[in-house]
Amino acid sequence: MGTPIEQNKRLIQRFWEAMNNRQFEALDDIIAGDVVRHCQATPDIEVRSLDQLKDFLRQDTDVFPDSIQTITYLVAEDNLVAVWATYEGTQMGAMGPFPPKGARAQFDFAAVFRVENGKIAEWSVTWDNMAMLRSLGHHR
Repeated sequence: MGTPIEQNKRLIQRFWEAMNNRQFEALDDIIAGDVVRHCQATPDIEVRSLDQLKDFLRQDTDVFPDSIQTITYLVAEDNLVAVWATYEGTQMGAMGPFPPKGARAQFDFAAVFRVENGKIAEWSVTWDNMAMLRSLGHHR
């Protein structure tokens, strides 16, 4: 079973596996029903429930059907787990005002998750939108 910190780190790894394998039904056991996601990079996207999170992940998969997120660092303390990771995927759908390019995005991002009662209750995530847009050829 492990310590609570080890359990929290494993929970985040399970979340990553579910996202990368498009097993959104597995999120029911991993994510709190009233989960909240904070992200300055996507200010128009609101996630305040498990259903909204699943919708967001499906939309991301529509734009980047081959996306993979790879954890580089995973650090935990108390009920918080921090991640530094890389996102990679080919843009095959429209992303806001940016048309599909068929180009491959690759960018790093950071996230901090709060775990409550064995589920992800809240997280903040951020990345450099300009770096992401440059990787897709939308910006110089």
